[in-house]
Amino acid sequence: MMMDAMARSRRLAFWVIAIVLAALAPARAQDRVEVVASFSILGDFARAVGGARTDVTTLVGTNGDVHVFTPTPADARKVAAAKLVIVNGLGLEGWLSRLVQASGGHAAIVVATTGVPSRGSAAGEMSGARHSEGSADPHAWQSVANAKIYVANIRDALIAADPPGEAAYRANAAAYLMKLDALDREVGEAVARIPPERRKVISTHNAFSYFEAAYGIAFIAPQGVSTDSEPSARDIAATVTQIRTAKIPAIFLENLSDPRLIRQIAAEAGARVGGTLYSDSLSDEKGDAPTYIDMVRHNIKALTSALAK
Repeated sequence: MMMDAMARSRRLAFWVIAIVLAALAPARAQDRVEVVASFSILGDFARAVGGARTDVTTLVGTNGDVHVFTPTPADARKVAAAKLVIVNGLGLEGWLSRLVQASGGHAAIVVATTGVPSRGSAAGEMSGARHSEGSADPHAWQSVANAKIYVANIRDALIAADPPGEAAYRANAAAYLMKLDALDREVGEAVARIPPERRKVISTHNAFSYFEAAYGIAFIAPQGVSTDSEPSARDIAATVTQIRTAKIPAIFLENLSDPRLIRQIAAEAGARVGGTLYSDSLSDEKGDAPTYIDMVRHNIKALTSALAK
């Protein structure tokens, strides 16, 4: 009797392990979930959570600017073939609804910022290809705590799209969320080493309000939340005056913005350029920010190098 019970227990344990291993095993190429992410940062999150069960493509690739993106027929075909489309929301992808309609596809759309406490902006929501006055800043990924919300939303959407992969998606997301927890602490500790009076910088466009709220470094930008906007001469003059009167230690270029504006402001204000920040896009594999975690680490290193004097 006891031997029969032990045998049944071993068989049960065997089947539980087999089921778990099957769920965690990579899917065959033809069975992988086709996922389209609107831009490179979302694509990185999707790959971290989806792992080998997914094929992830991005519409706006590395070193690409989502603000000024114009979809092509090839992009419509990508969306048509997808089972899941991941978007940022908060008005970032003003071109998206037209693209989805043109594709004729039936992909589930997941808005990665669902549940993120949005921050207002002087030049917030998009109207067509441009942001209109007075609504949300879409750059919520600049807070690592918000990135964790993105990851949870992507995990849940993948589970809904591919229920047999639930164990794999949960395991991948849990491992990645642990890395984000460590990254969040890392950024907080780095900022703590910057004297409070030096925690202020100039950047090209207003992409860092969530970073500012989370970590306490003030960002002043002559452009609004979109790179597809032009500051007036009065805006530039006001920025130069602000640099001088507030004794702002450094101004920063951004990887996607025309450097001439910041260099002009630096020359007129007699300020130094502290480096380049990644705001709306990852770099390619050979660059400084091929992943989201690399991007955040690059940015905080550039900020602390310029400010922690």
